[in-house]
Amino acid sequence: MINLDMATGCDYRGRFAPSPTGALHFGSLVAALGSWLRARSQGGRWLLRIEDLDPPREIAGAAAGQIATLAAFGMESDEAVVWQHTRGEAYAAALAALSARGLAFPCWCSRSDLARSDGLHRGACLAAPDPARTPAWRARVPAATIAFDDGVAGRCVQQLQDEVGDFVLRRVEGYFAYQLAVVVDDAWQGVSEVVRGADLLDSTPRQIWLQRELGLPTPAYVHLPLALGPDGRKLSKQDRALPVDAAEPLPALRAALRFLGLPPALCASAGSVAALLRAAVPAFDLAALAHAAKTNVQLHHGNA
Repeated sequence: MINLDMATGCDYRGRFAPSPTGALHFGSLVAALGSWLRARSQGGRWLLRIEDLDPPREIAGAAAGQIATLAAFGMESDEAVVWQHTRGEAYAAALAALSARGLAFPCWCSRSDLARSDGLHRGACLAAPDPARTPAWRARVPAATIAFDDGVAGRCVQQLQDEVGDFVLRRVEGYFAYQLAVVVDDAWQGVSEVVRGADLLDSTPRQIWLQRELGLPTPAYVHLPLALGPDGRKLSKQDRALPVDAAEPLPALRAALRFLGLPPALCASAGSVAALLRAAVPAFDLAALAHAAKTNVQLHHGNA
């Protein structure tokens, strides 16, 4: 089991964890607001973590801009912001623990190698070890069925080996992968419930498997419906979705609250960010959002 010195006894602890690859857009505002409202409606704490694990994709100043934008929308972390680039030793310790049990292994397979197996790595590497090249590190995924109950999507089931395969824990460039880092940090920060976008629902079973193998607690999960663009695709920085306006936050805040199922009259009534958020907290209803949501996910929903 890895060290969880930071975790506290607070009953509810939620978080928002953006990557510093651009300005916050409406989709990321919805995810941040949903996690913030859920934490506040439960009388809990809301934490901010910057997932700066991929330097080539990061944009200078993006993280500071994201933090400032969240503050303009009335959302500030209840504790010091955690930066993943400072957490390498913890990720290395988790990888070493998995490797010692034969649950992580070096892999030299290229994308063209994996194309022969539908892009999935299952068991044996297709490429021979090459001392001249740095390998990736992968999880040795068993033939396991992982099932969990999501707060919006309901019962979700995934066959890890067949649907995911041996996923990457550390990339050939030396950067730790999101799947490992998020598990280590959610436990270290004592996160009791993860509220995030439905695009990450497919990642949850492999994170639950890692939690079990590392002896870490499994939080509850809530995957919010995605905000889609006119073309039906989710809004993303990569698609150059327009950033929200921190200088004039009320219009986007009202739109995000309506997206999350709050009554239009409530969203239109308050004249300031603080007043609008005060009114929104008791009105936020996760059960109603779950009932209304029409998720479009790749997991099988049903009985495990």
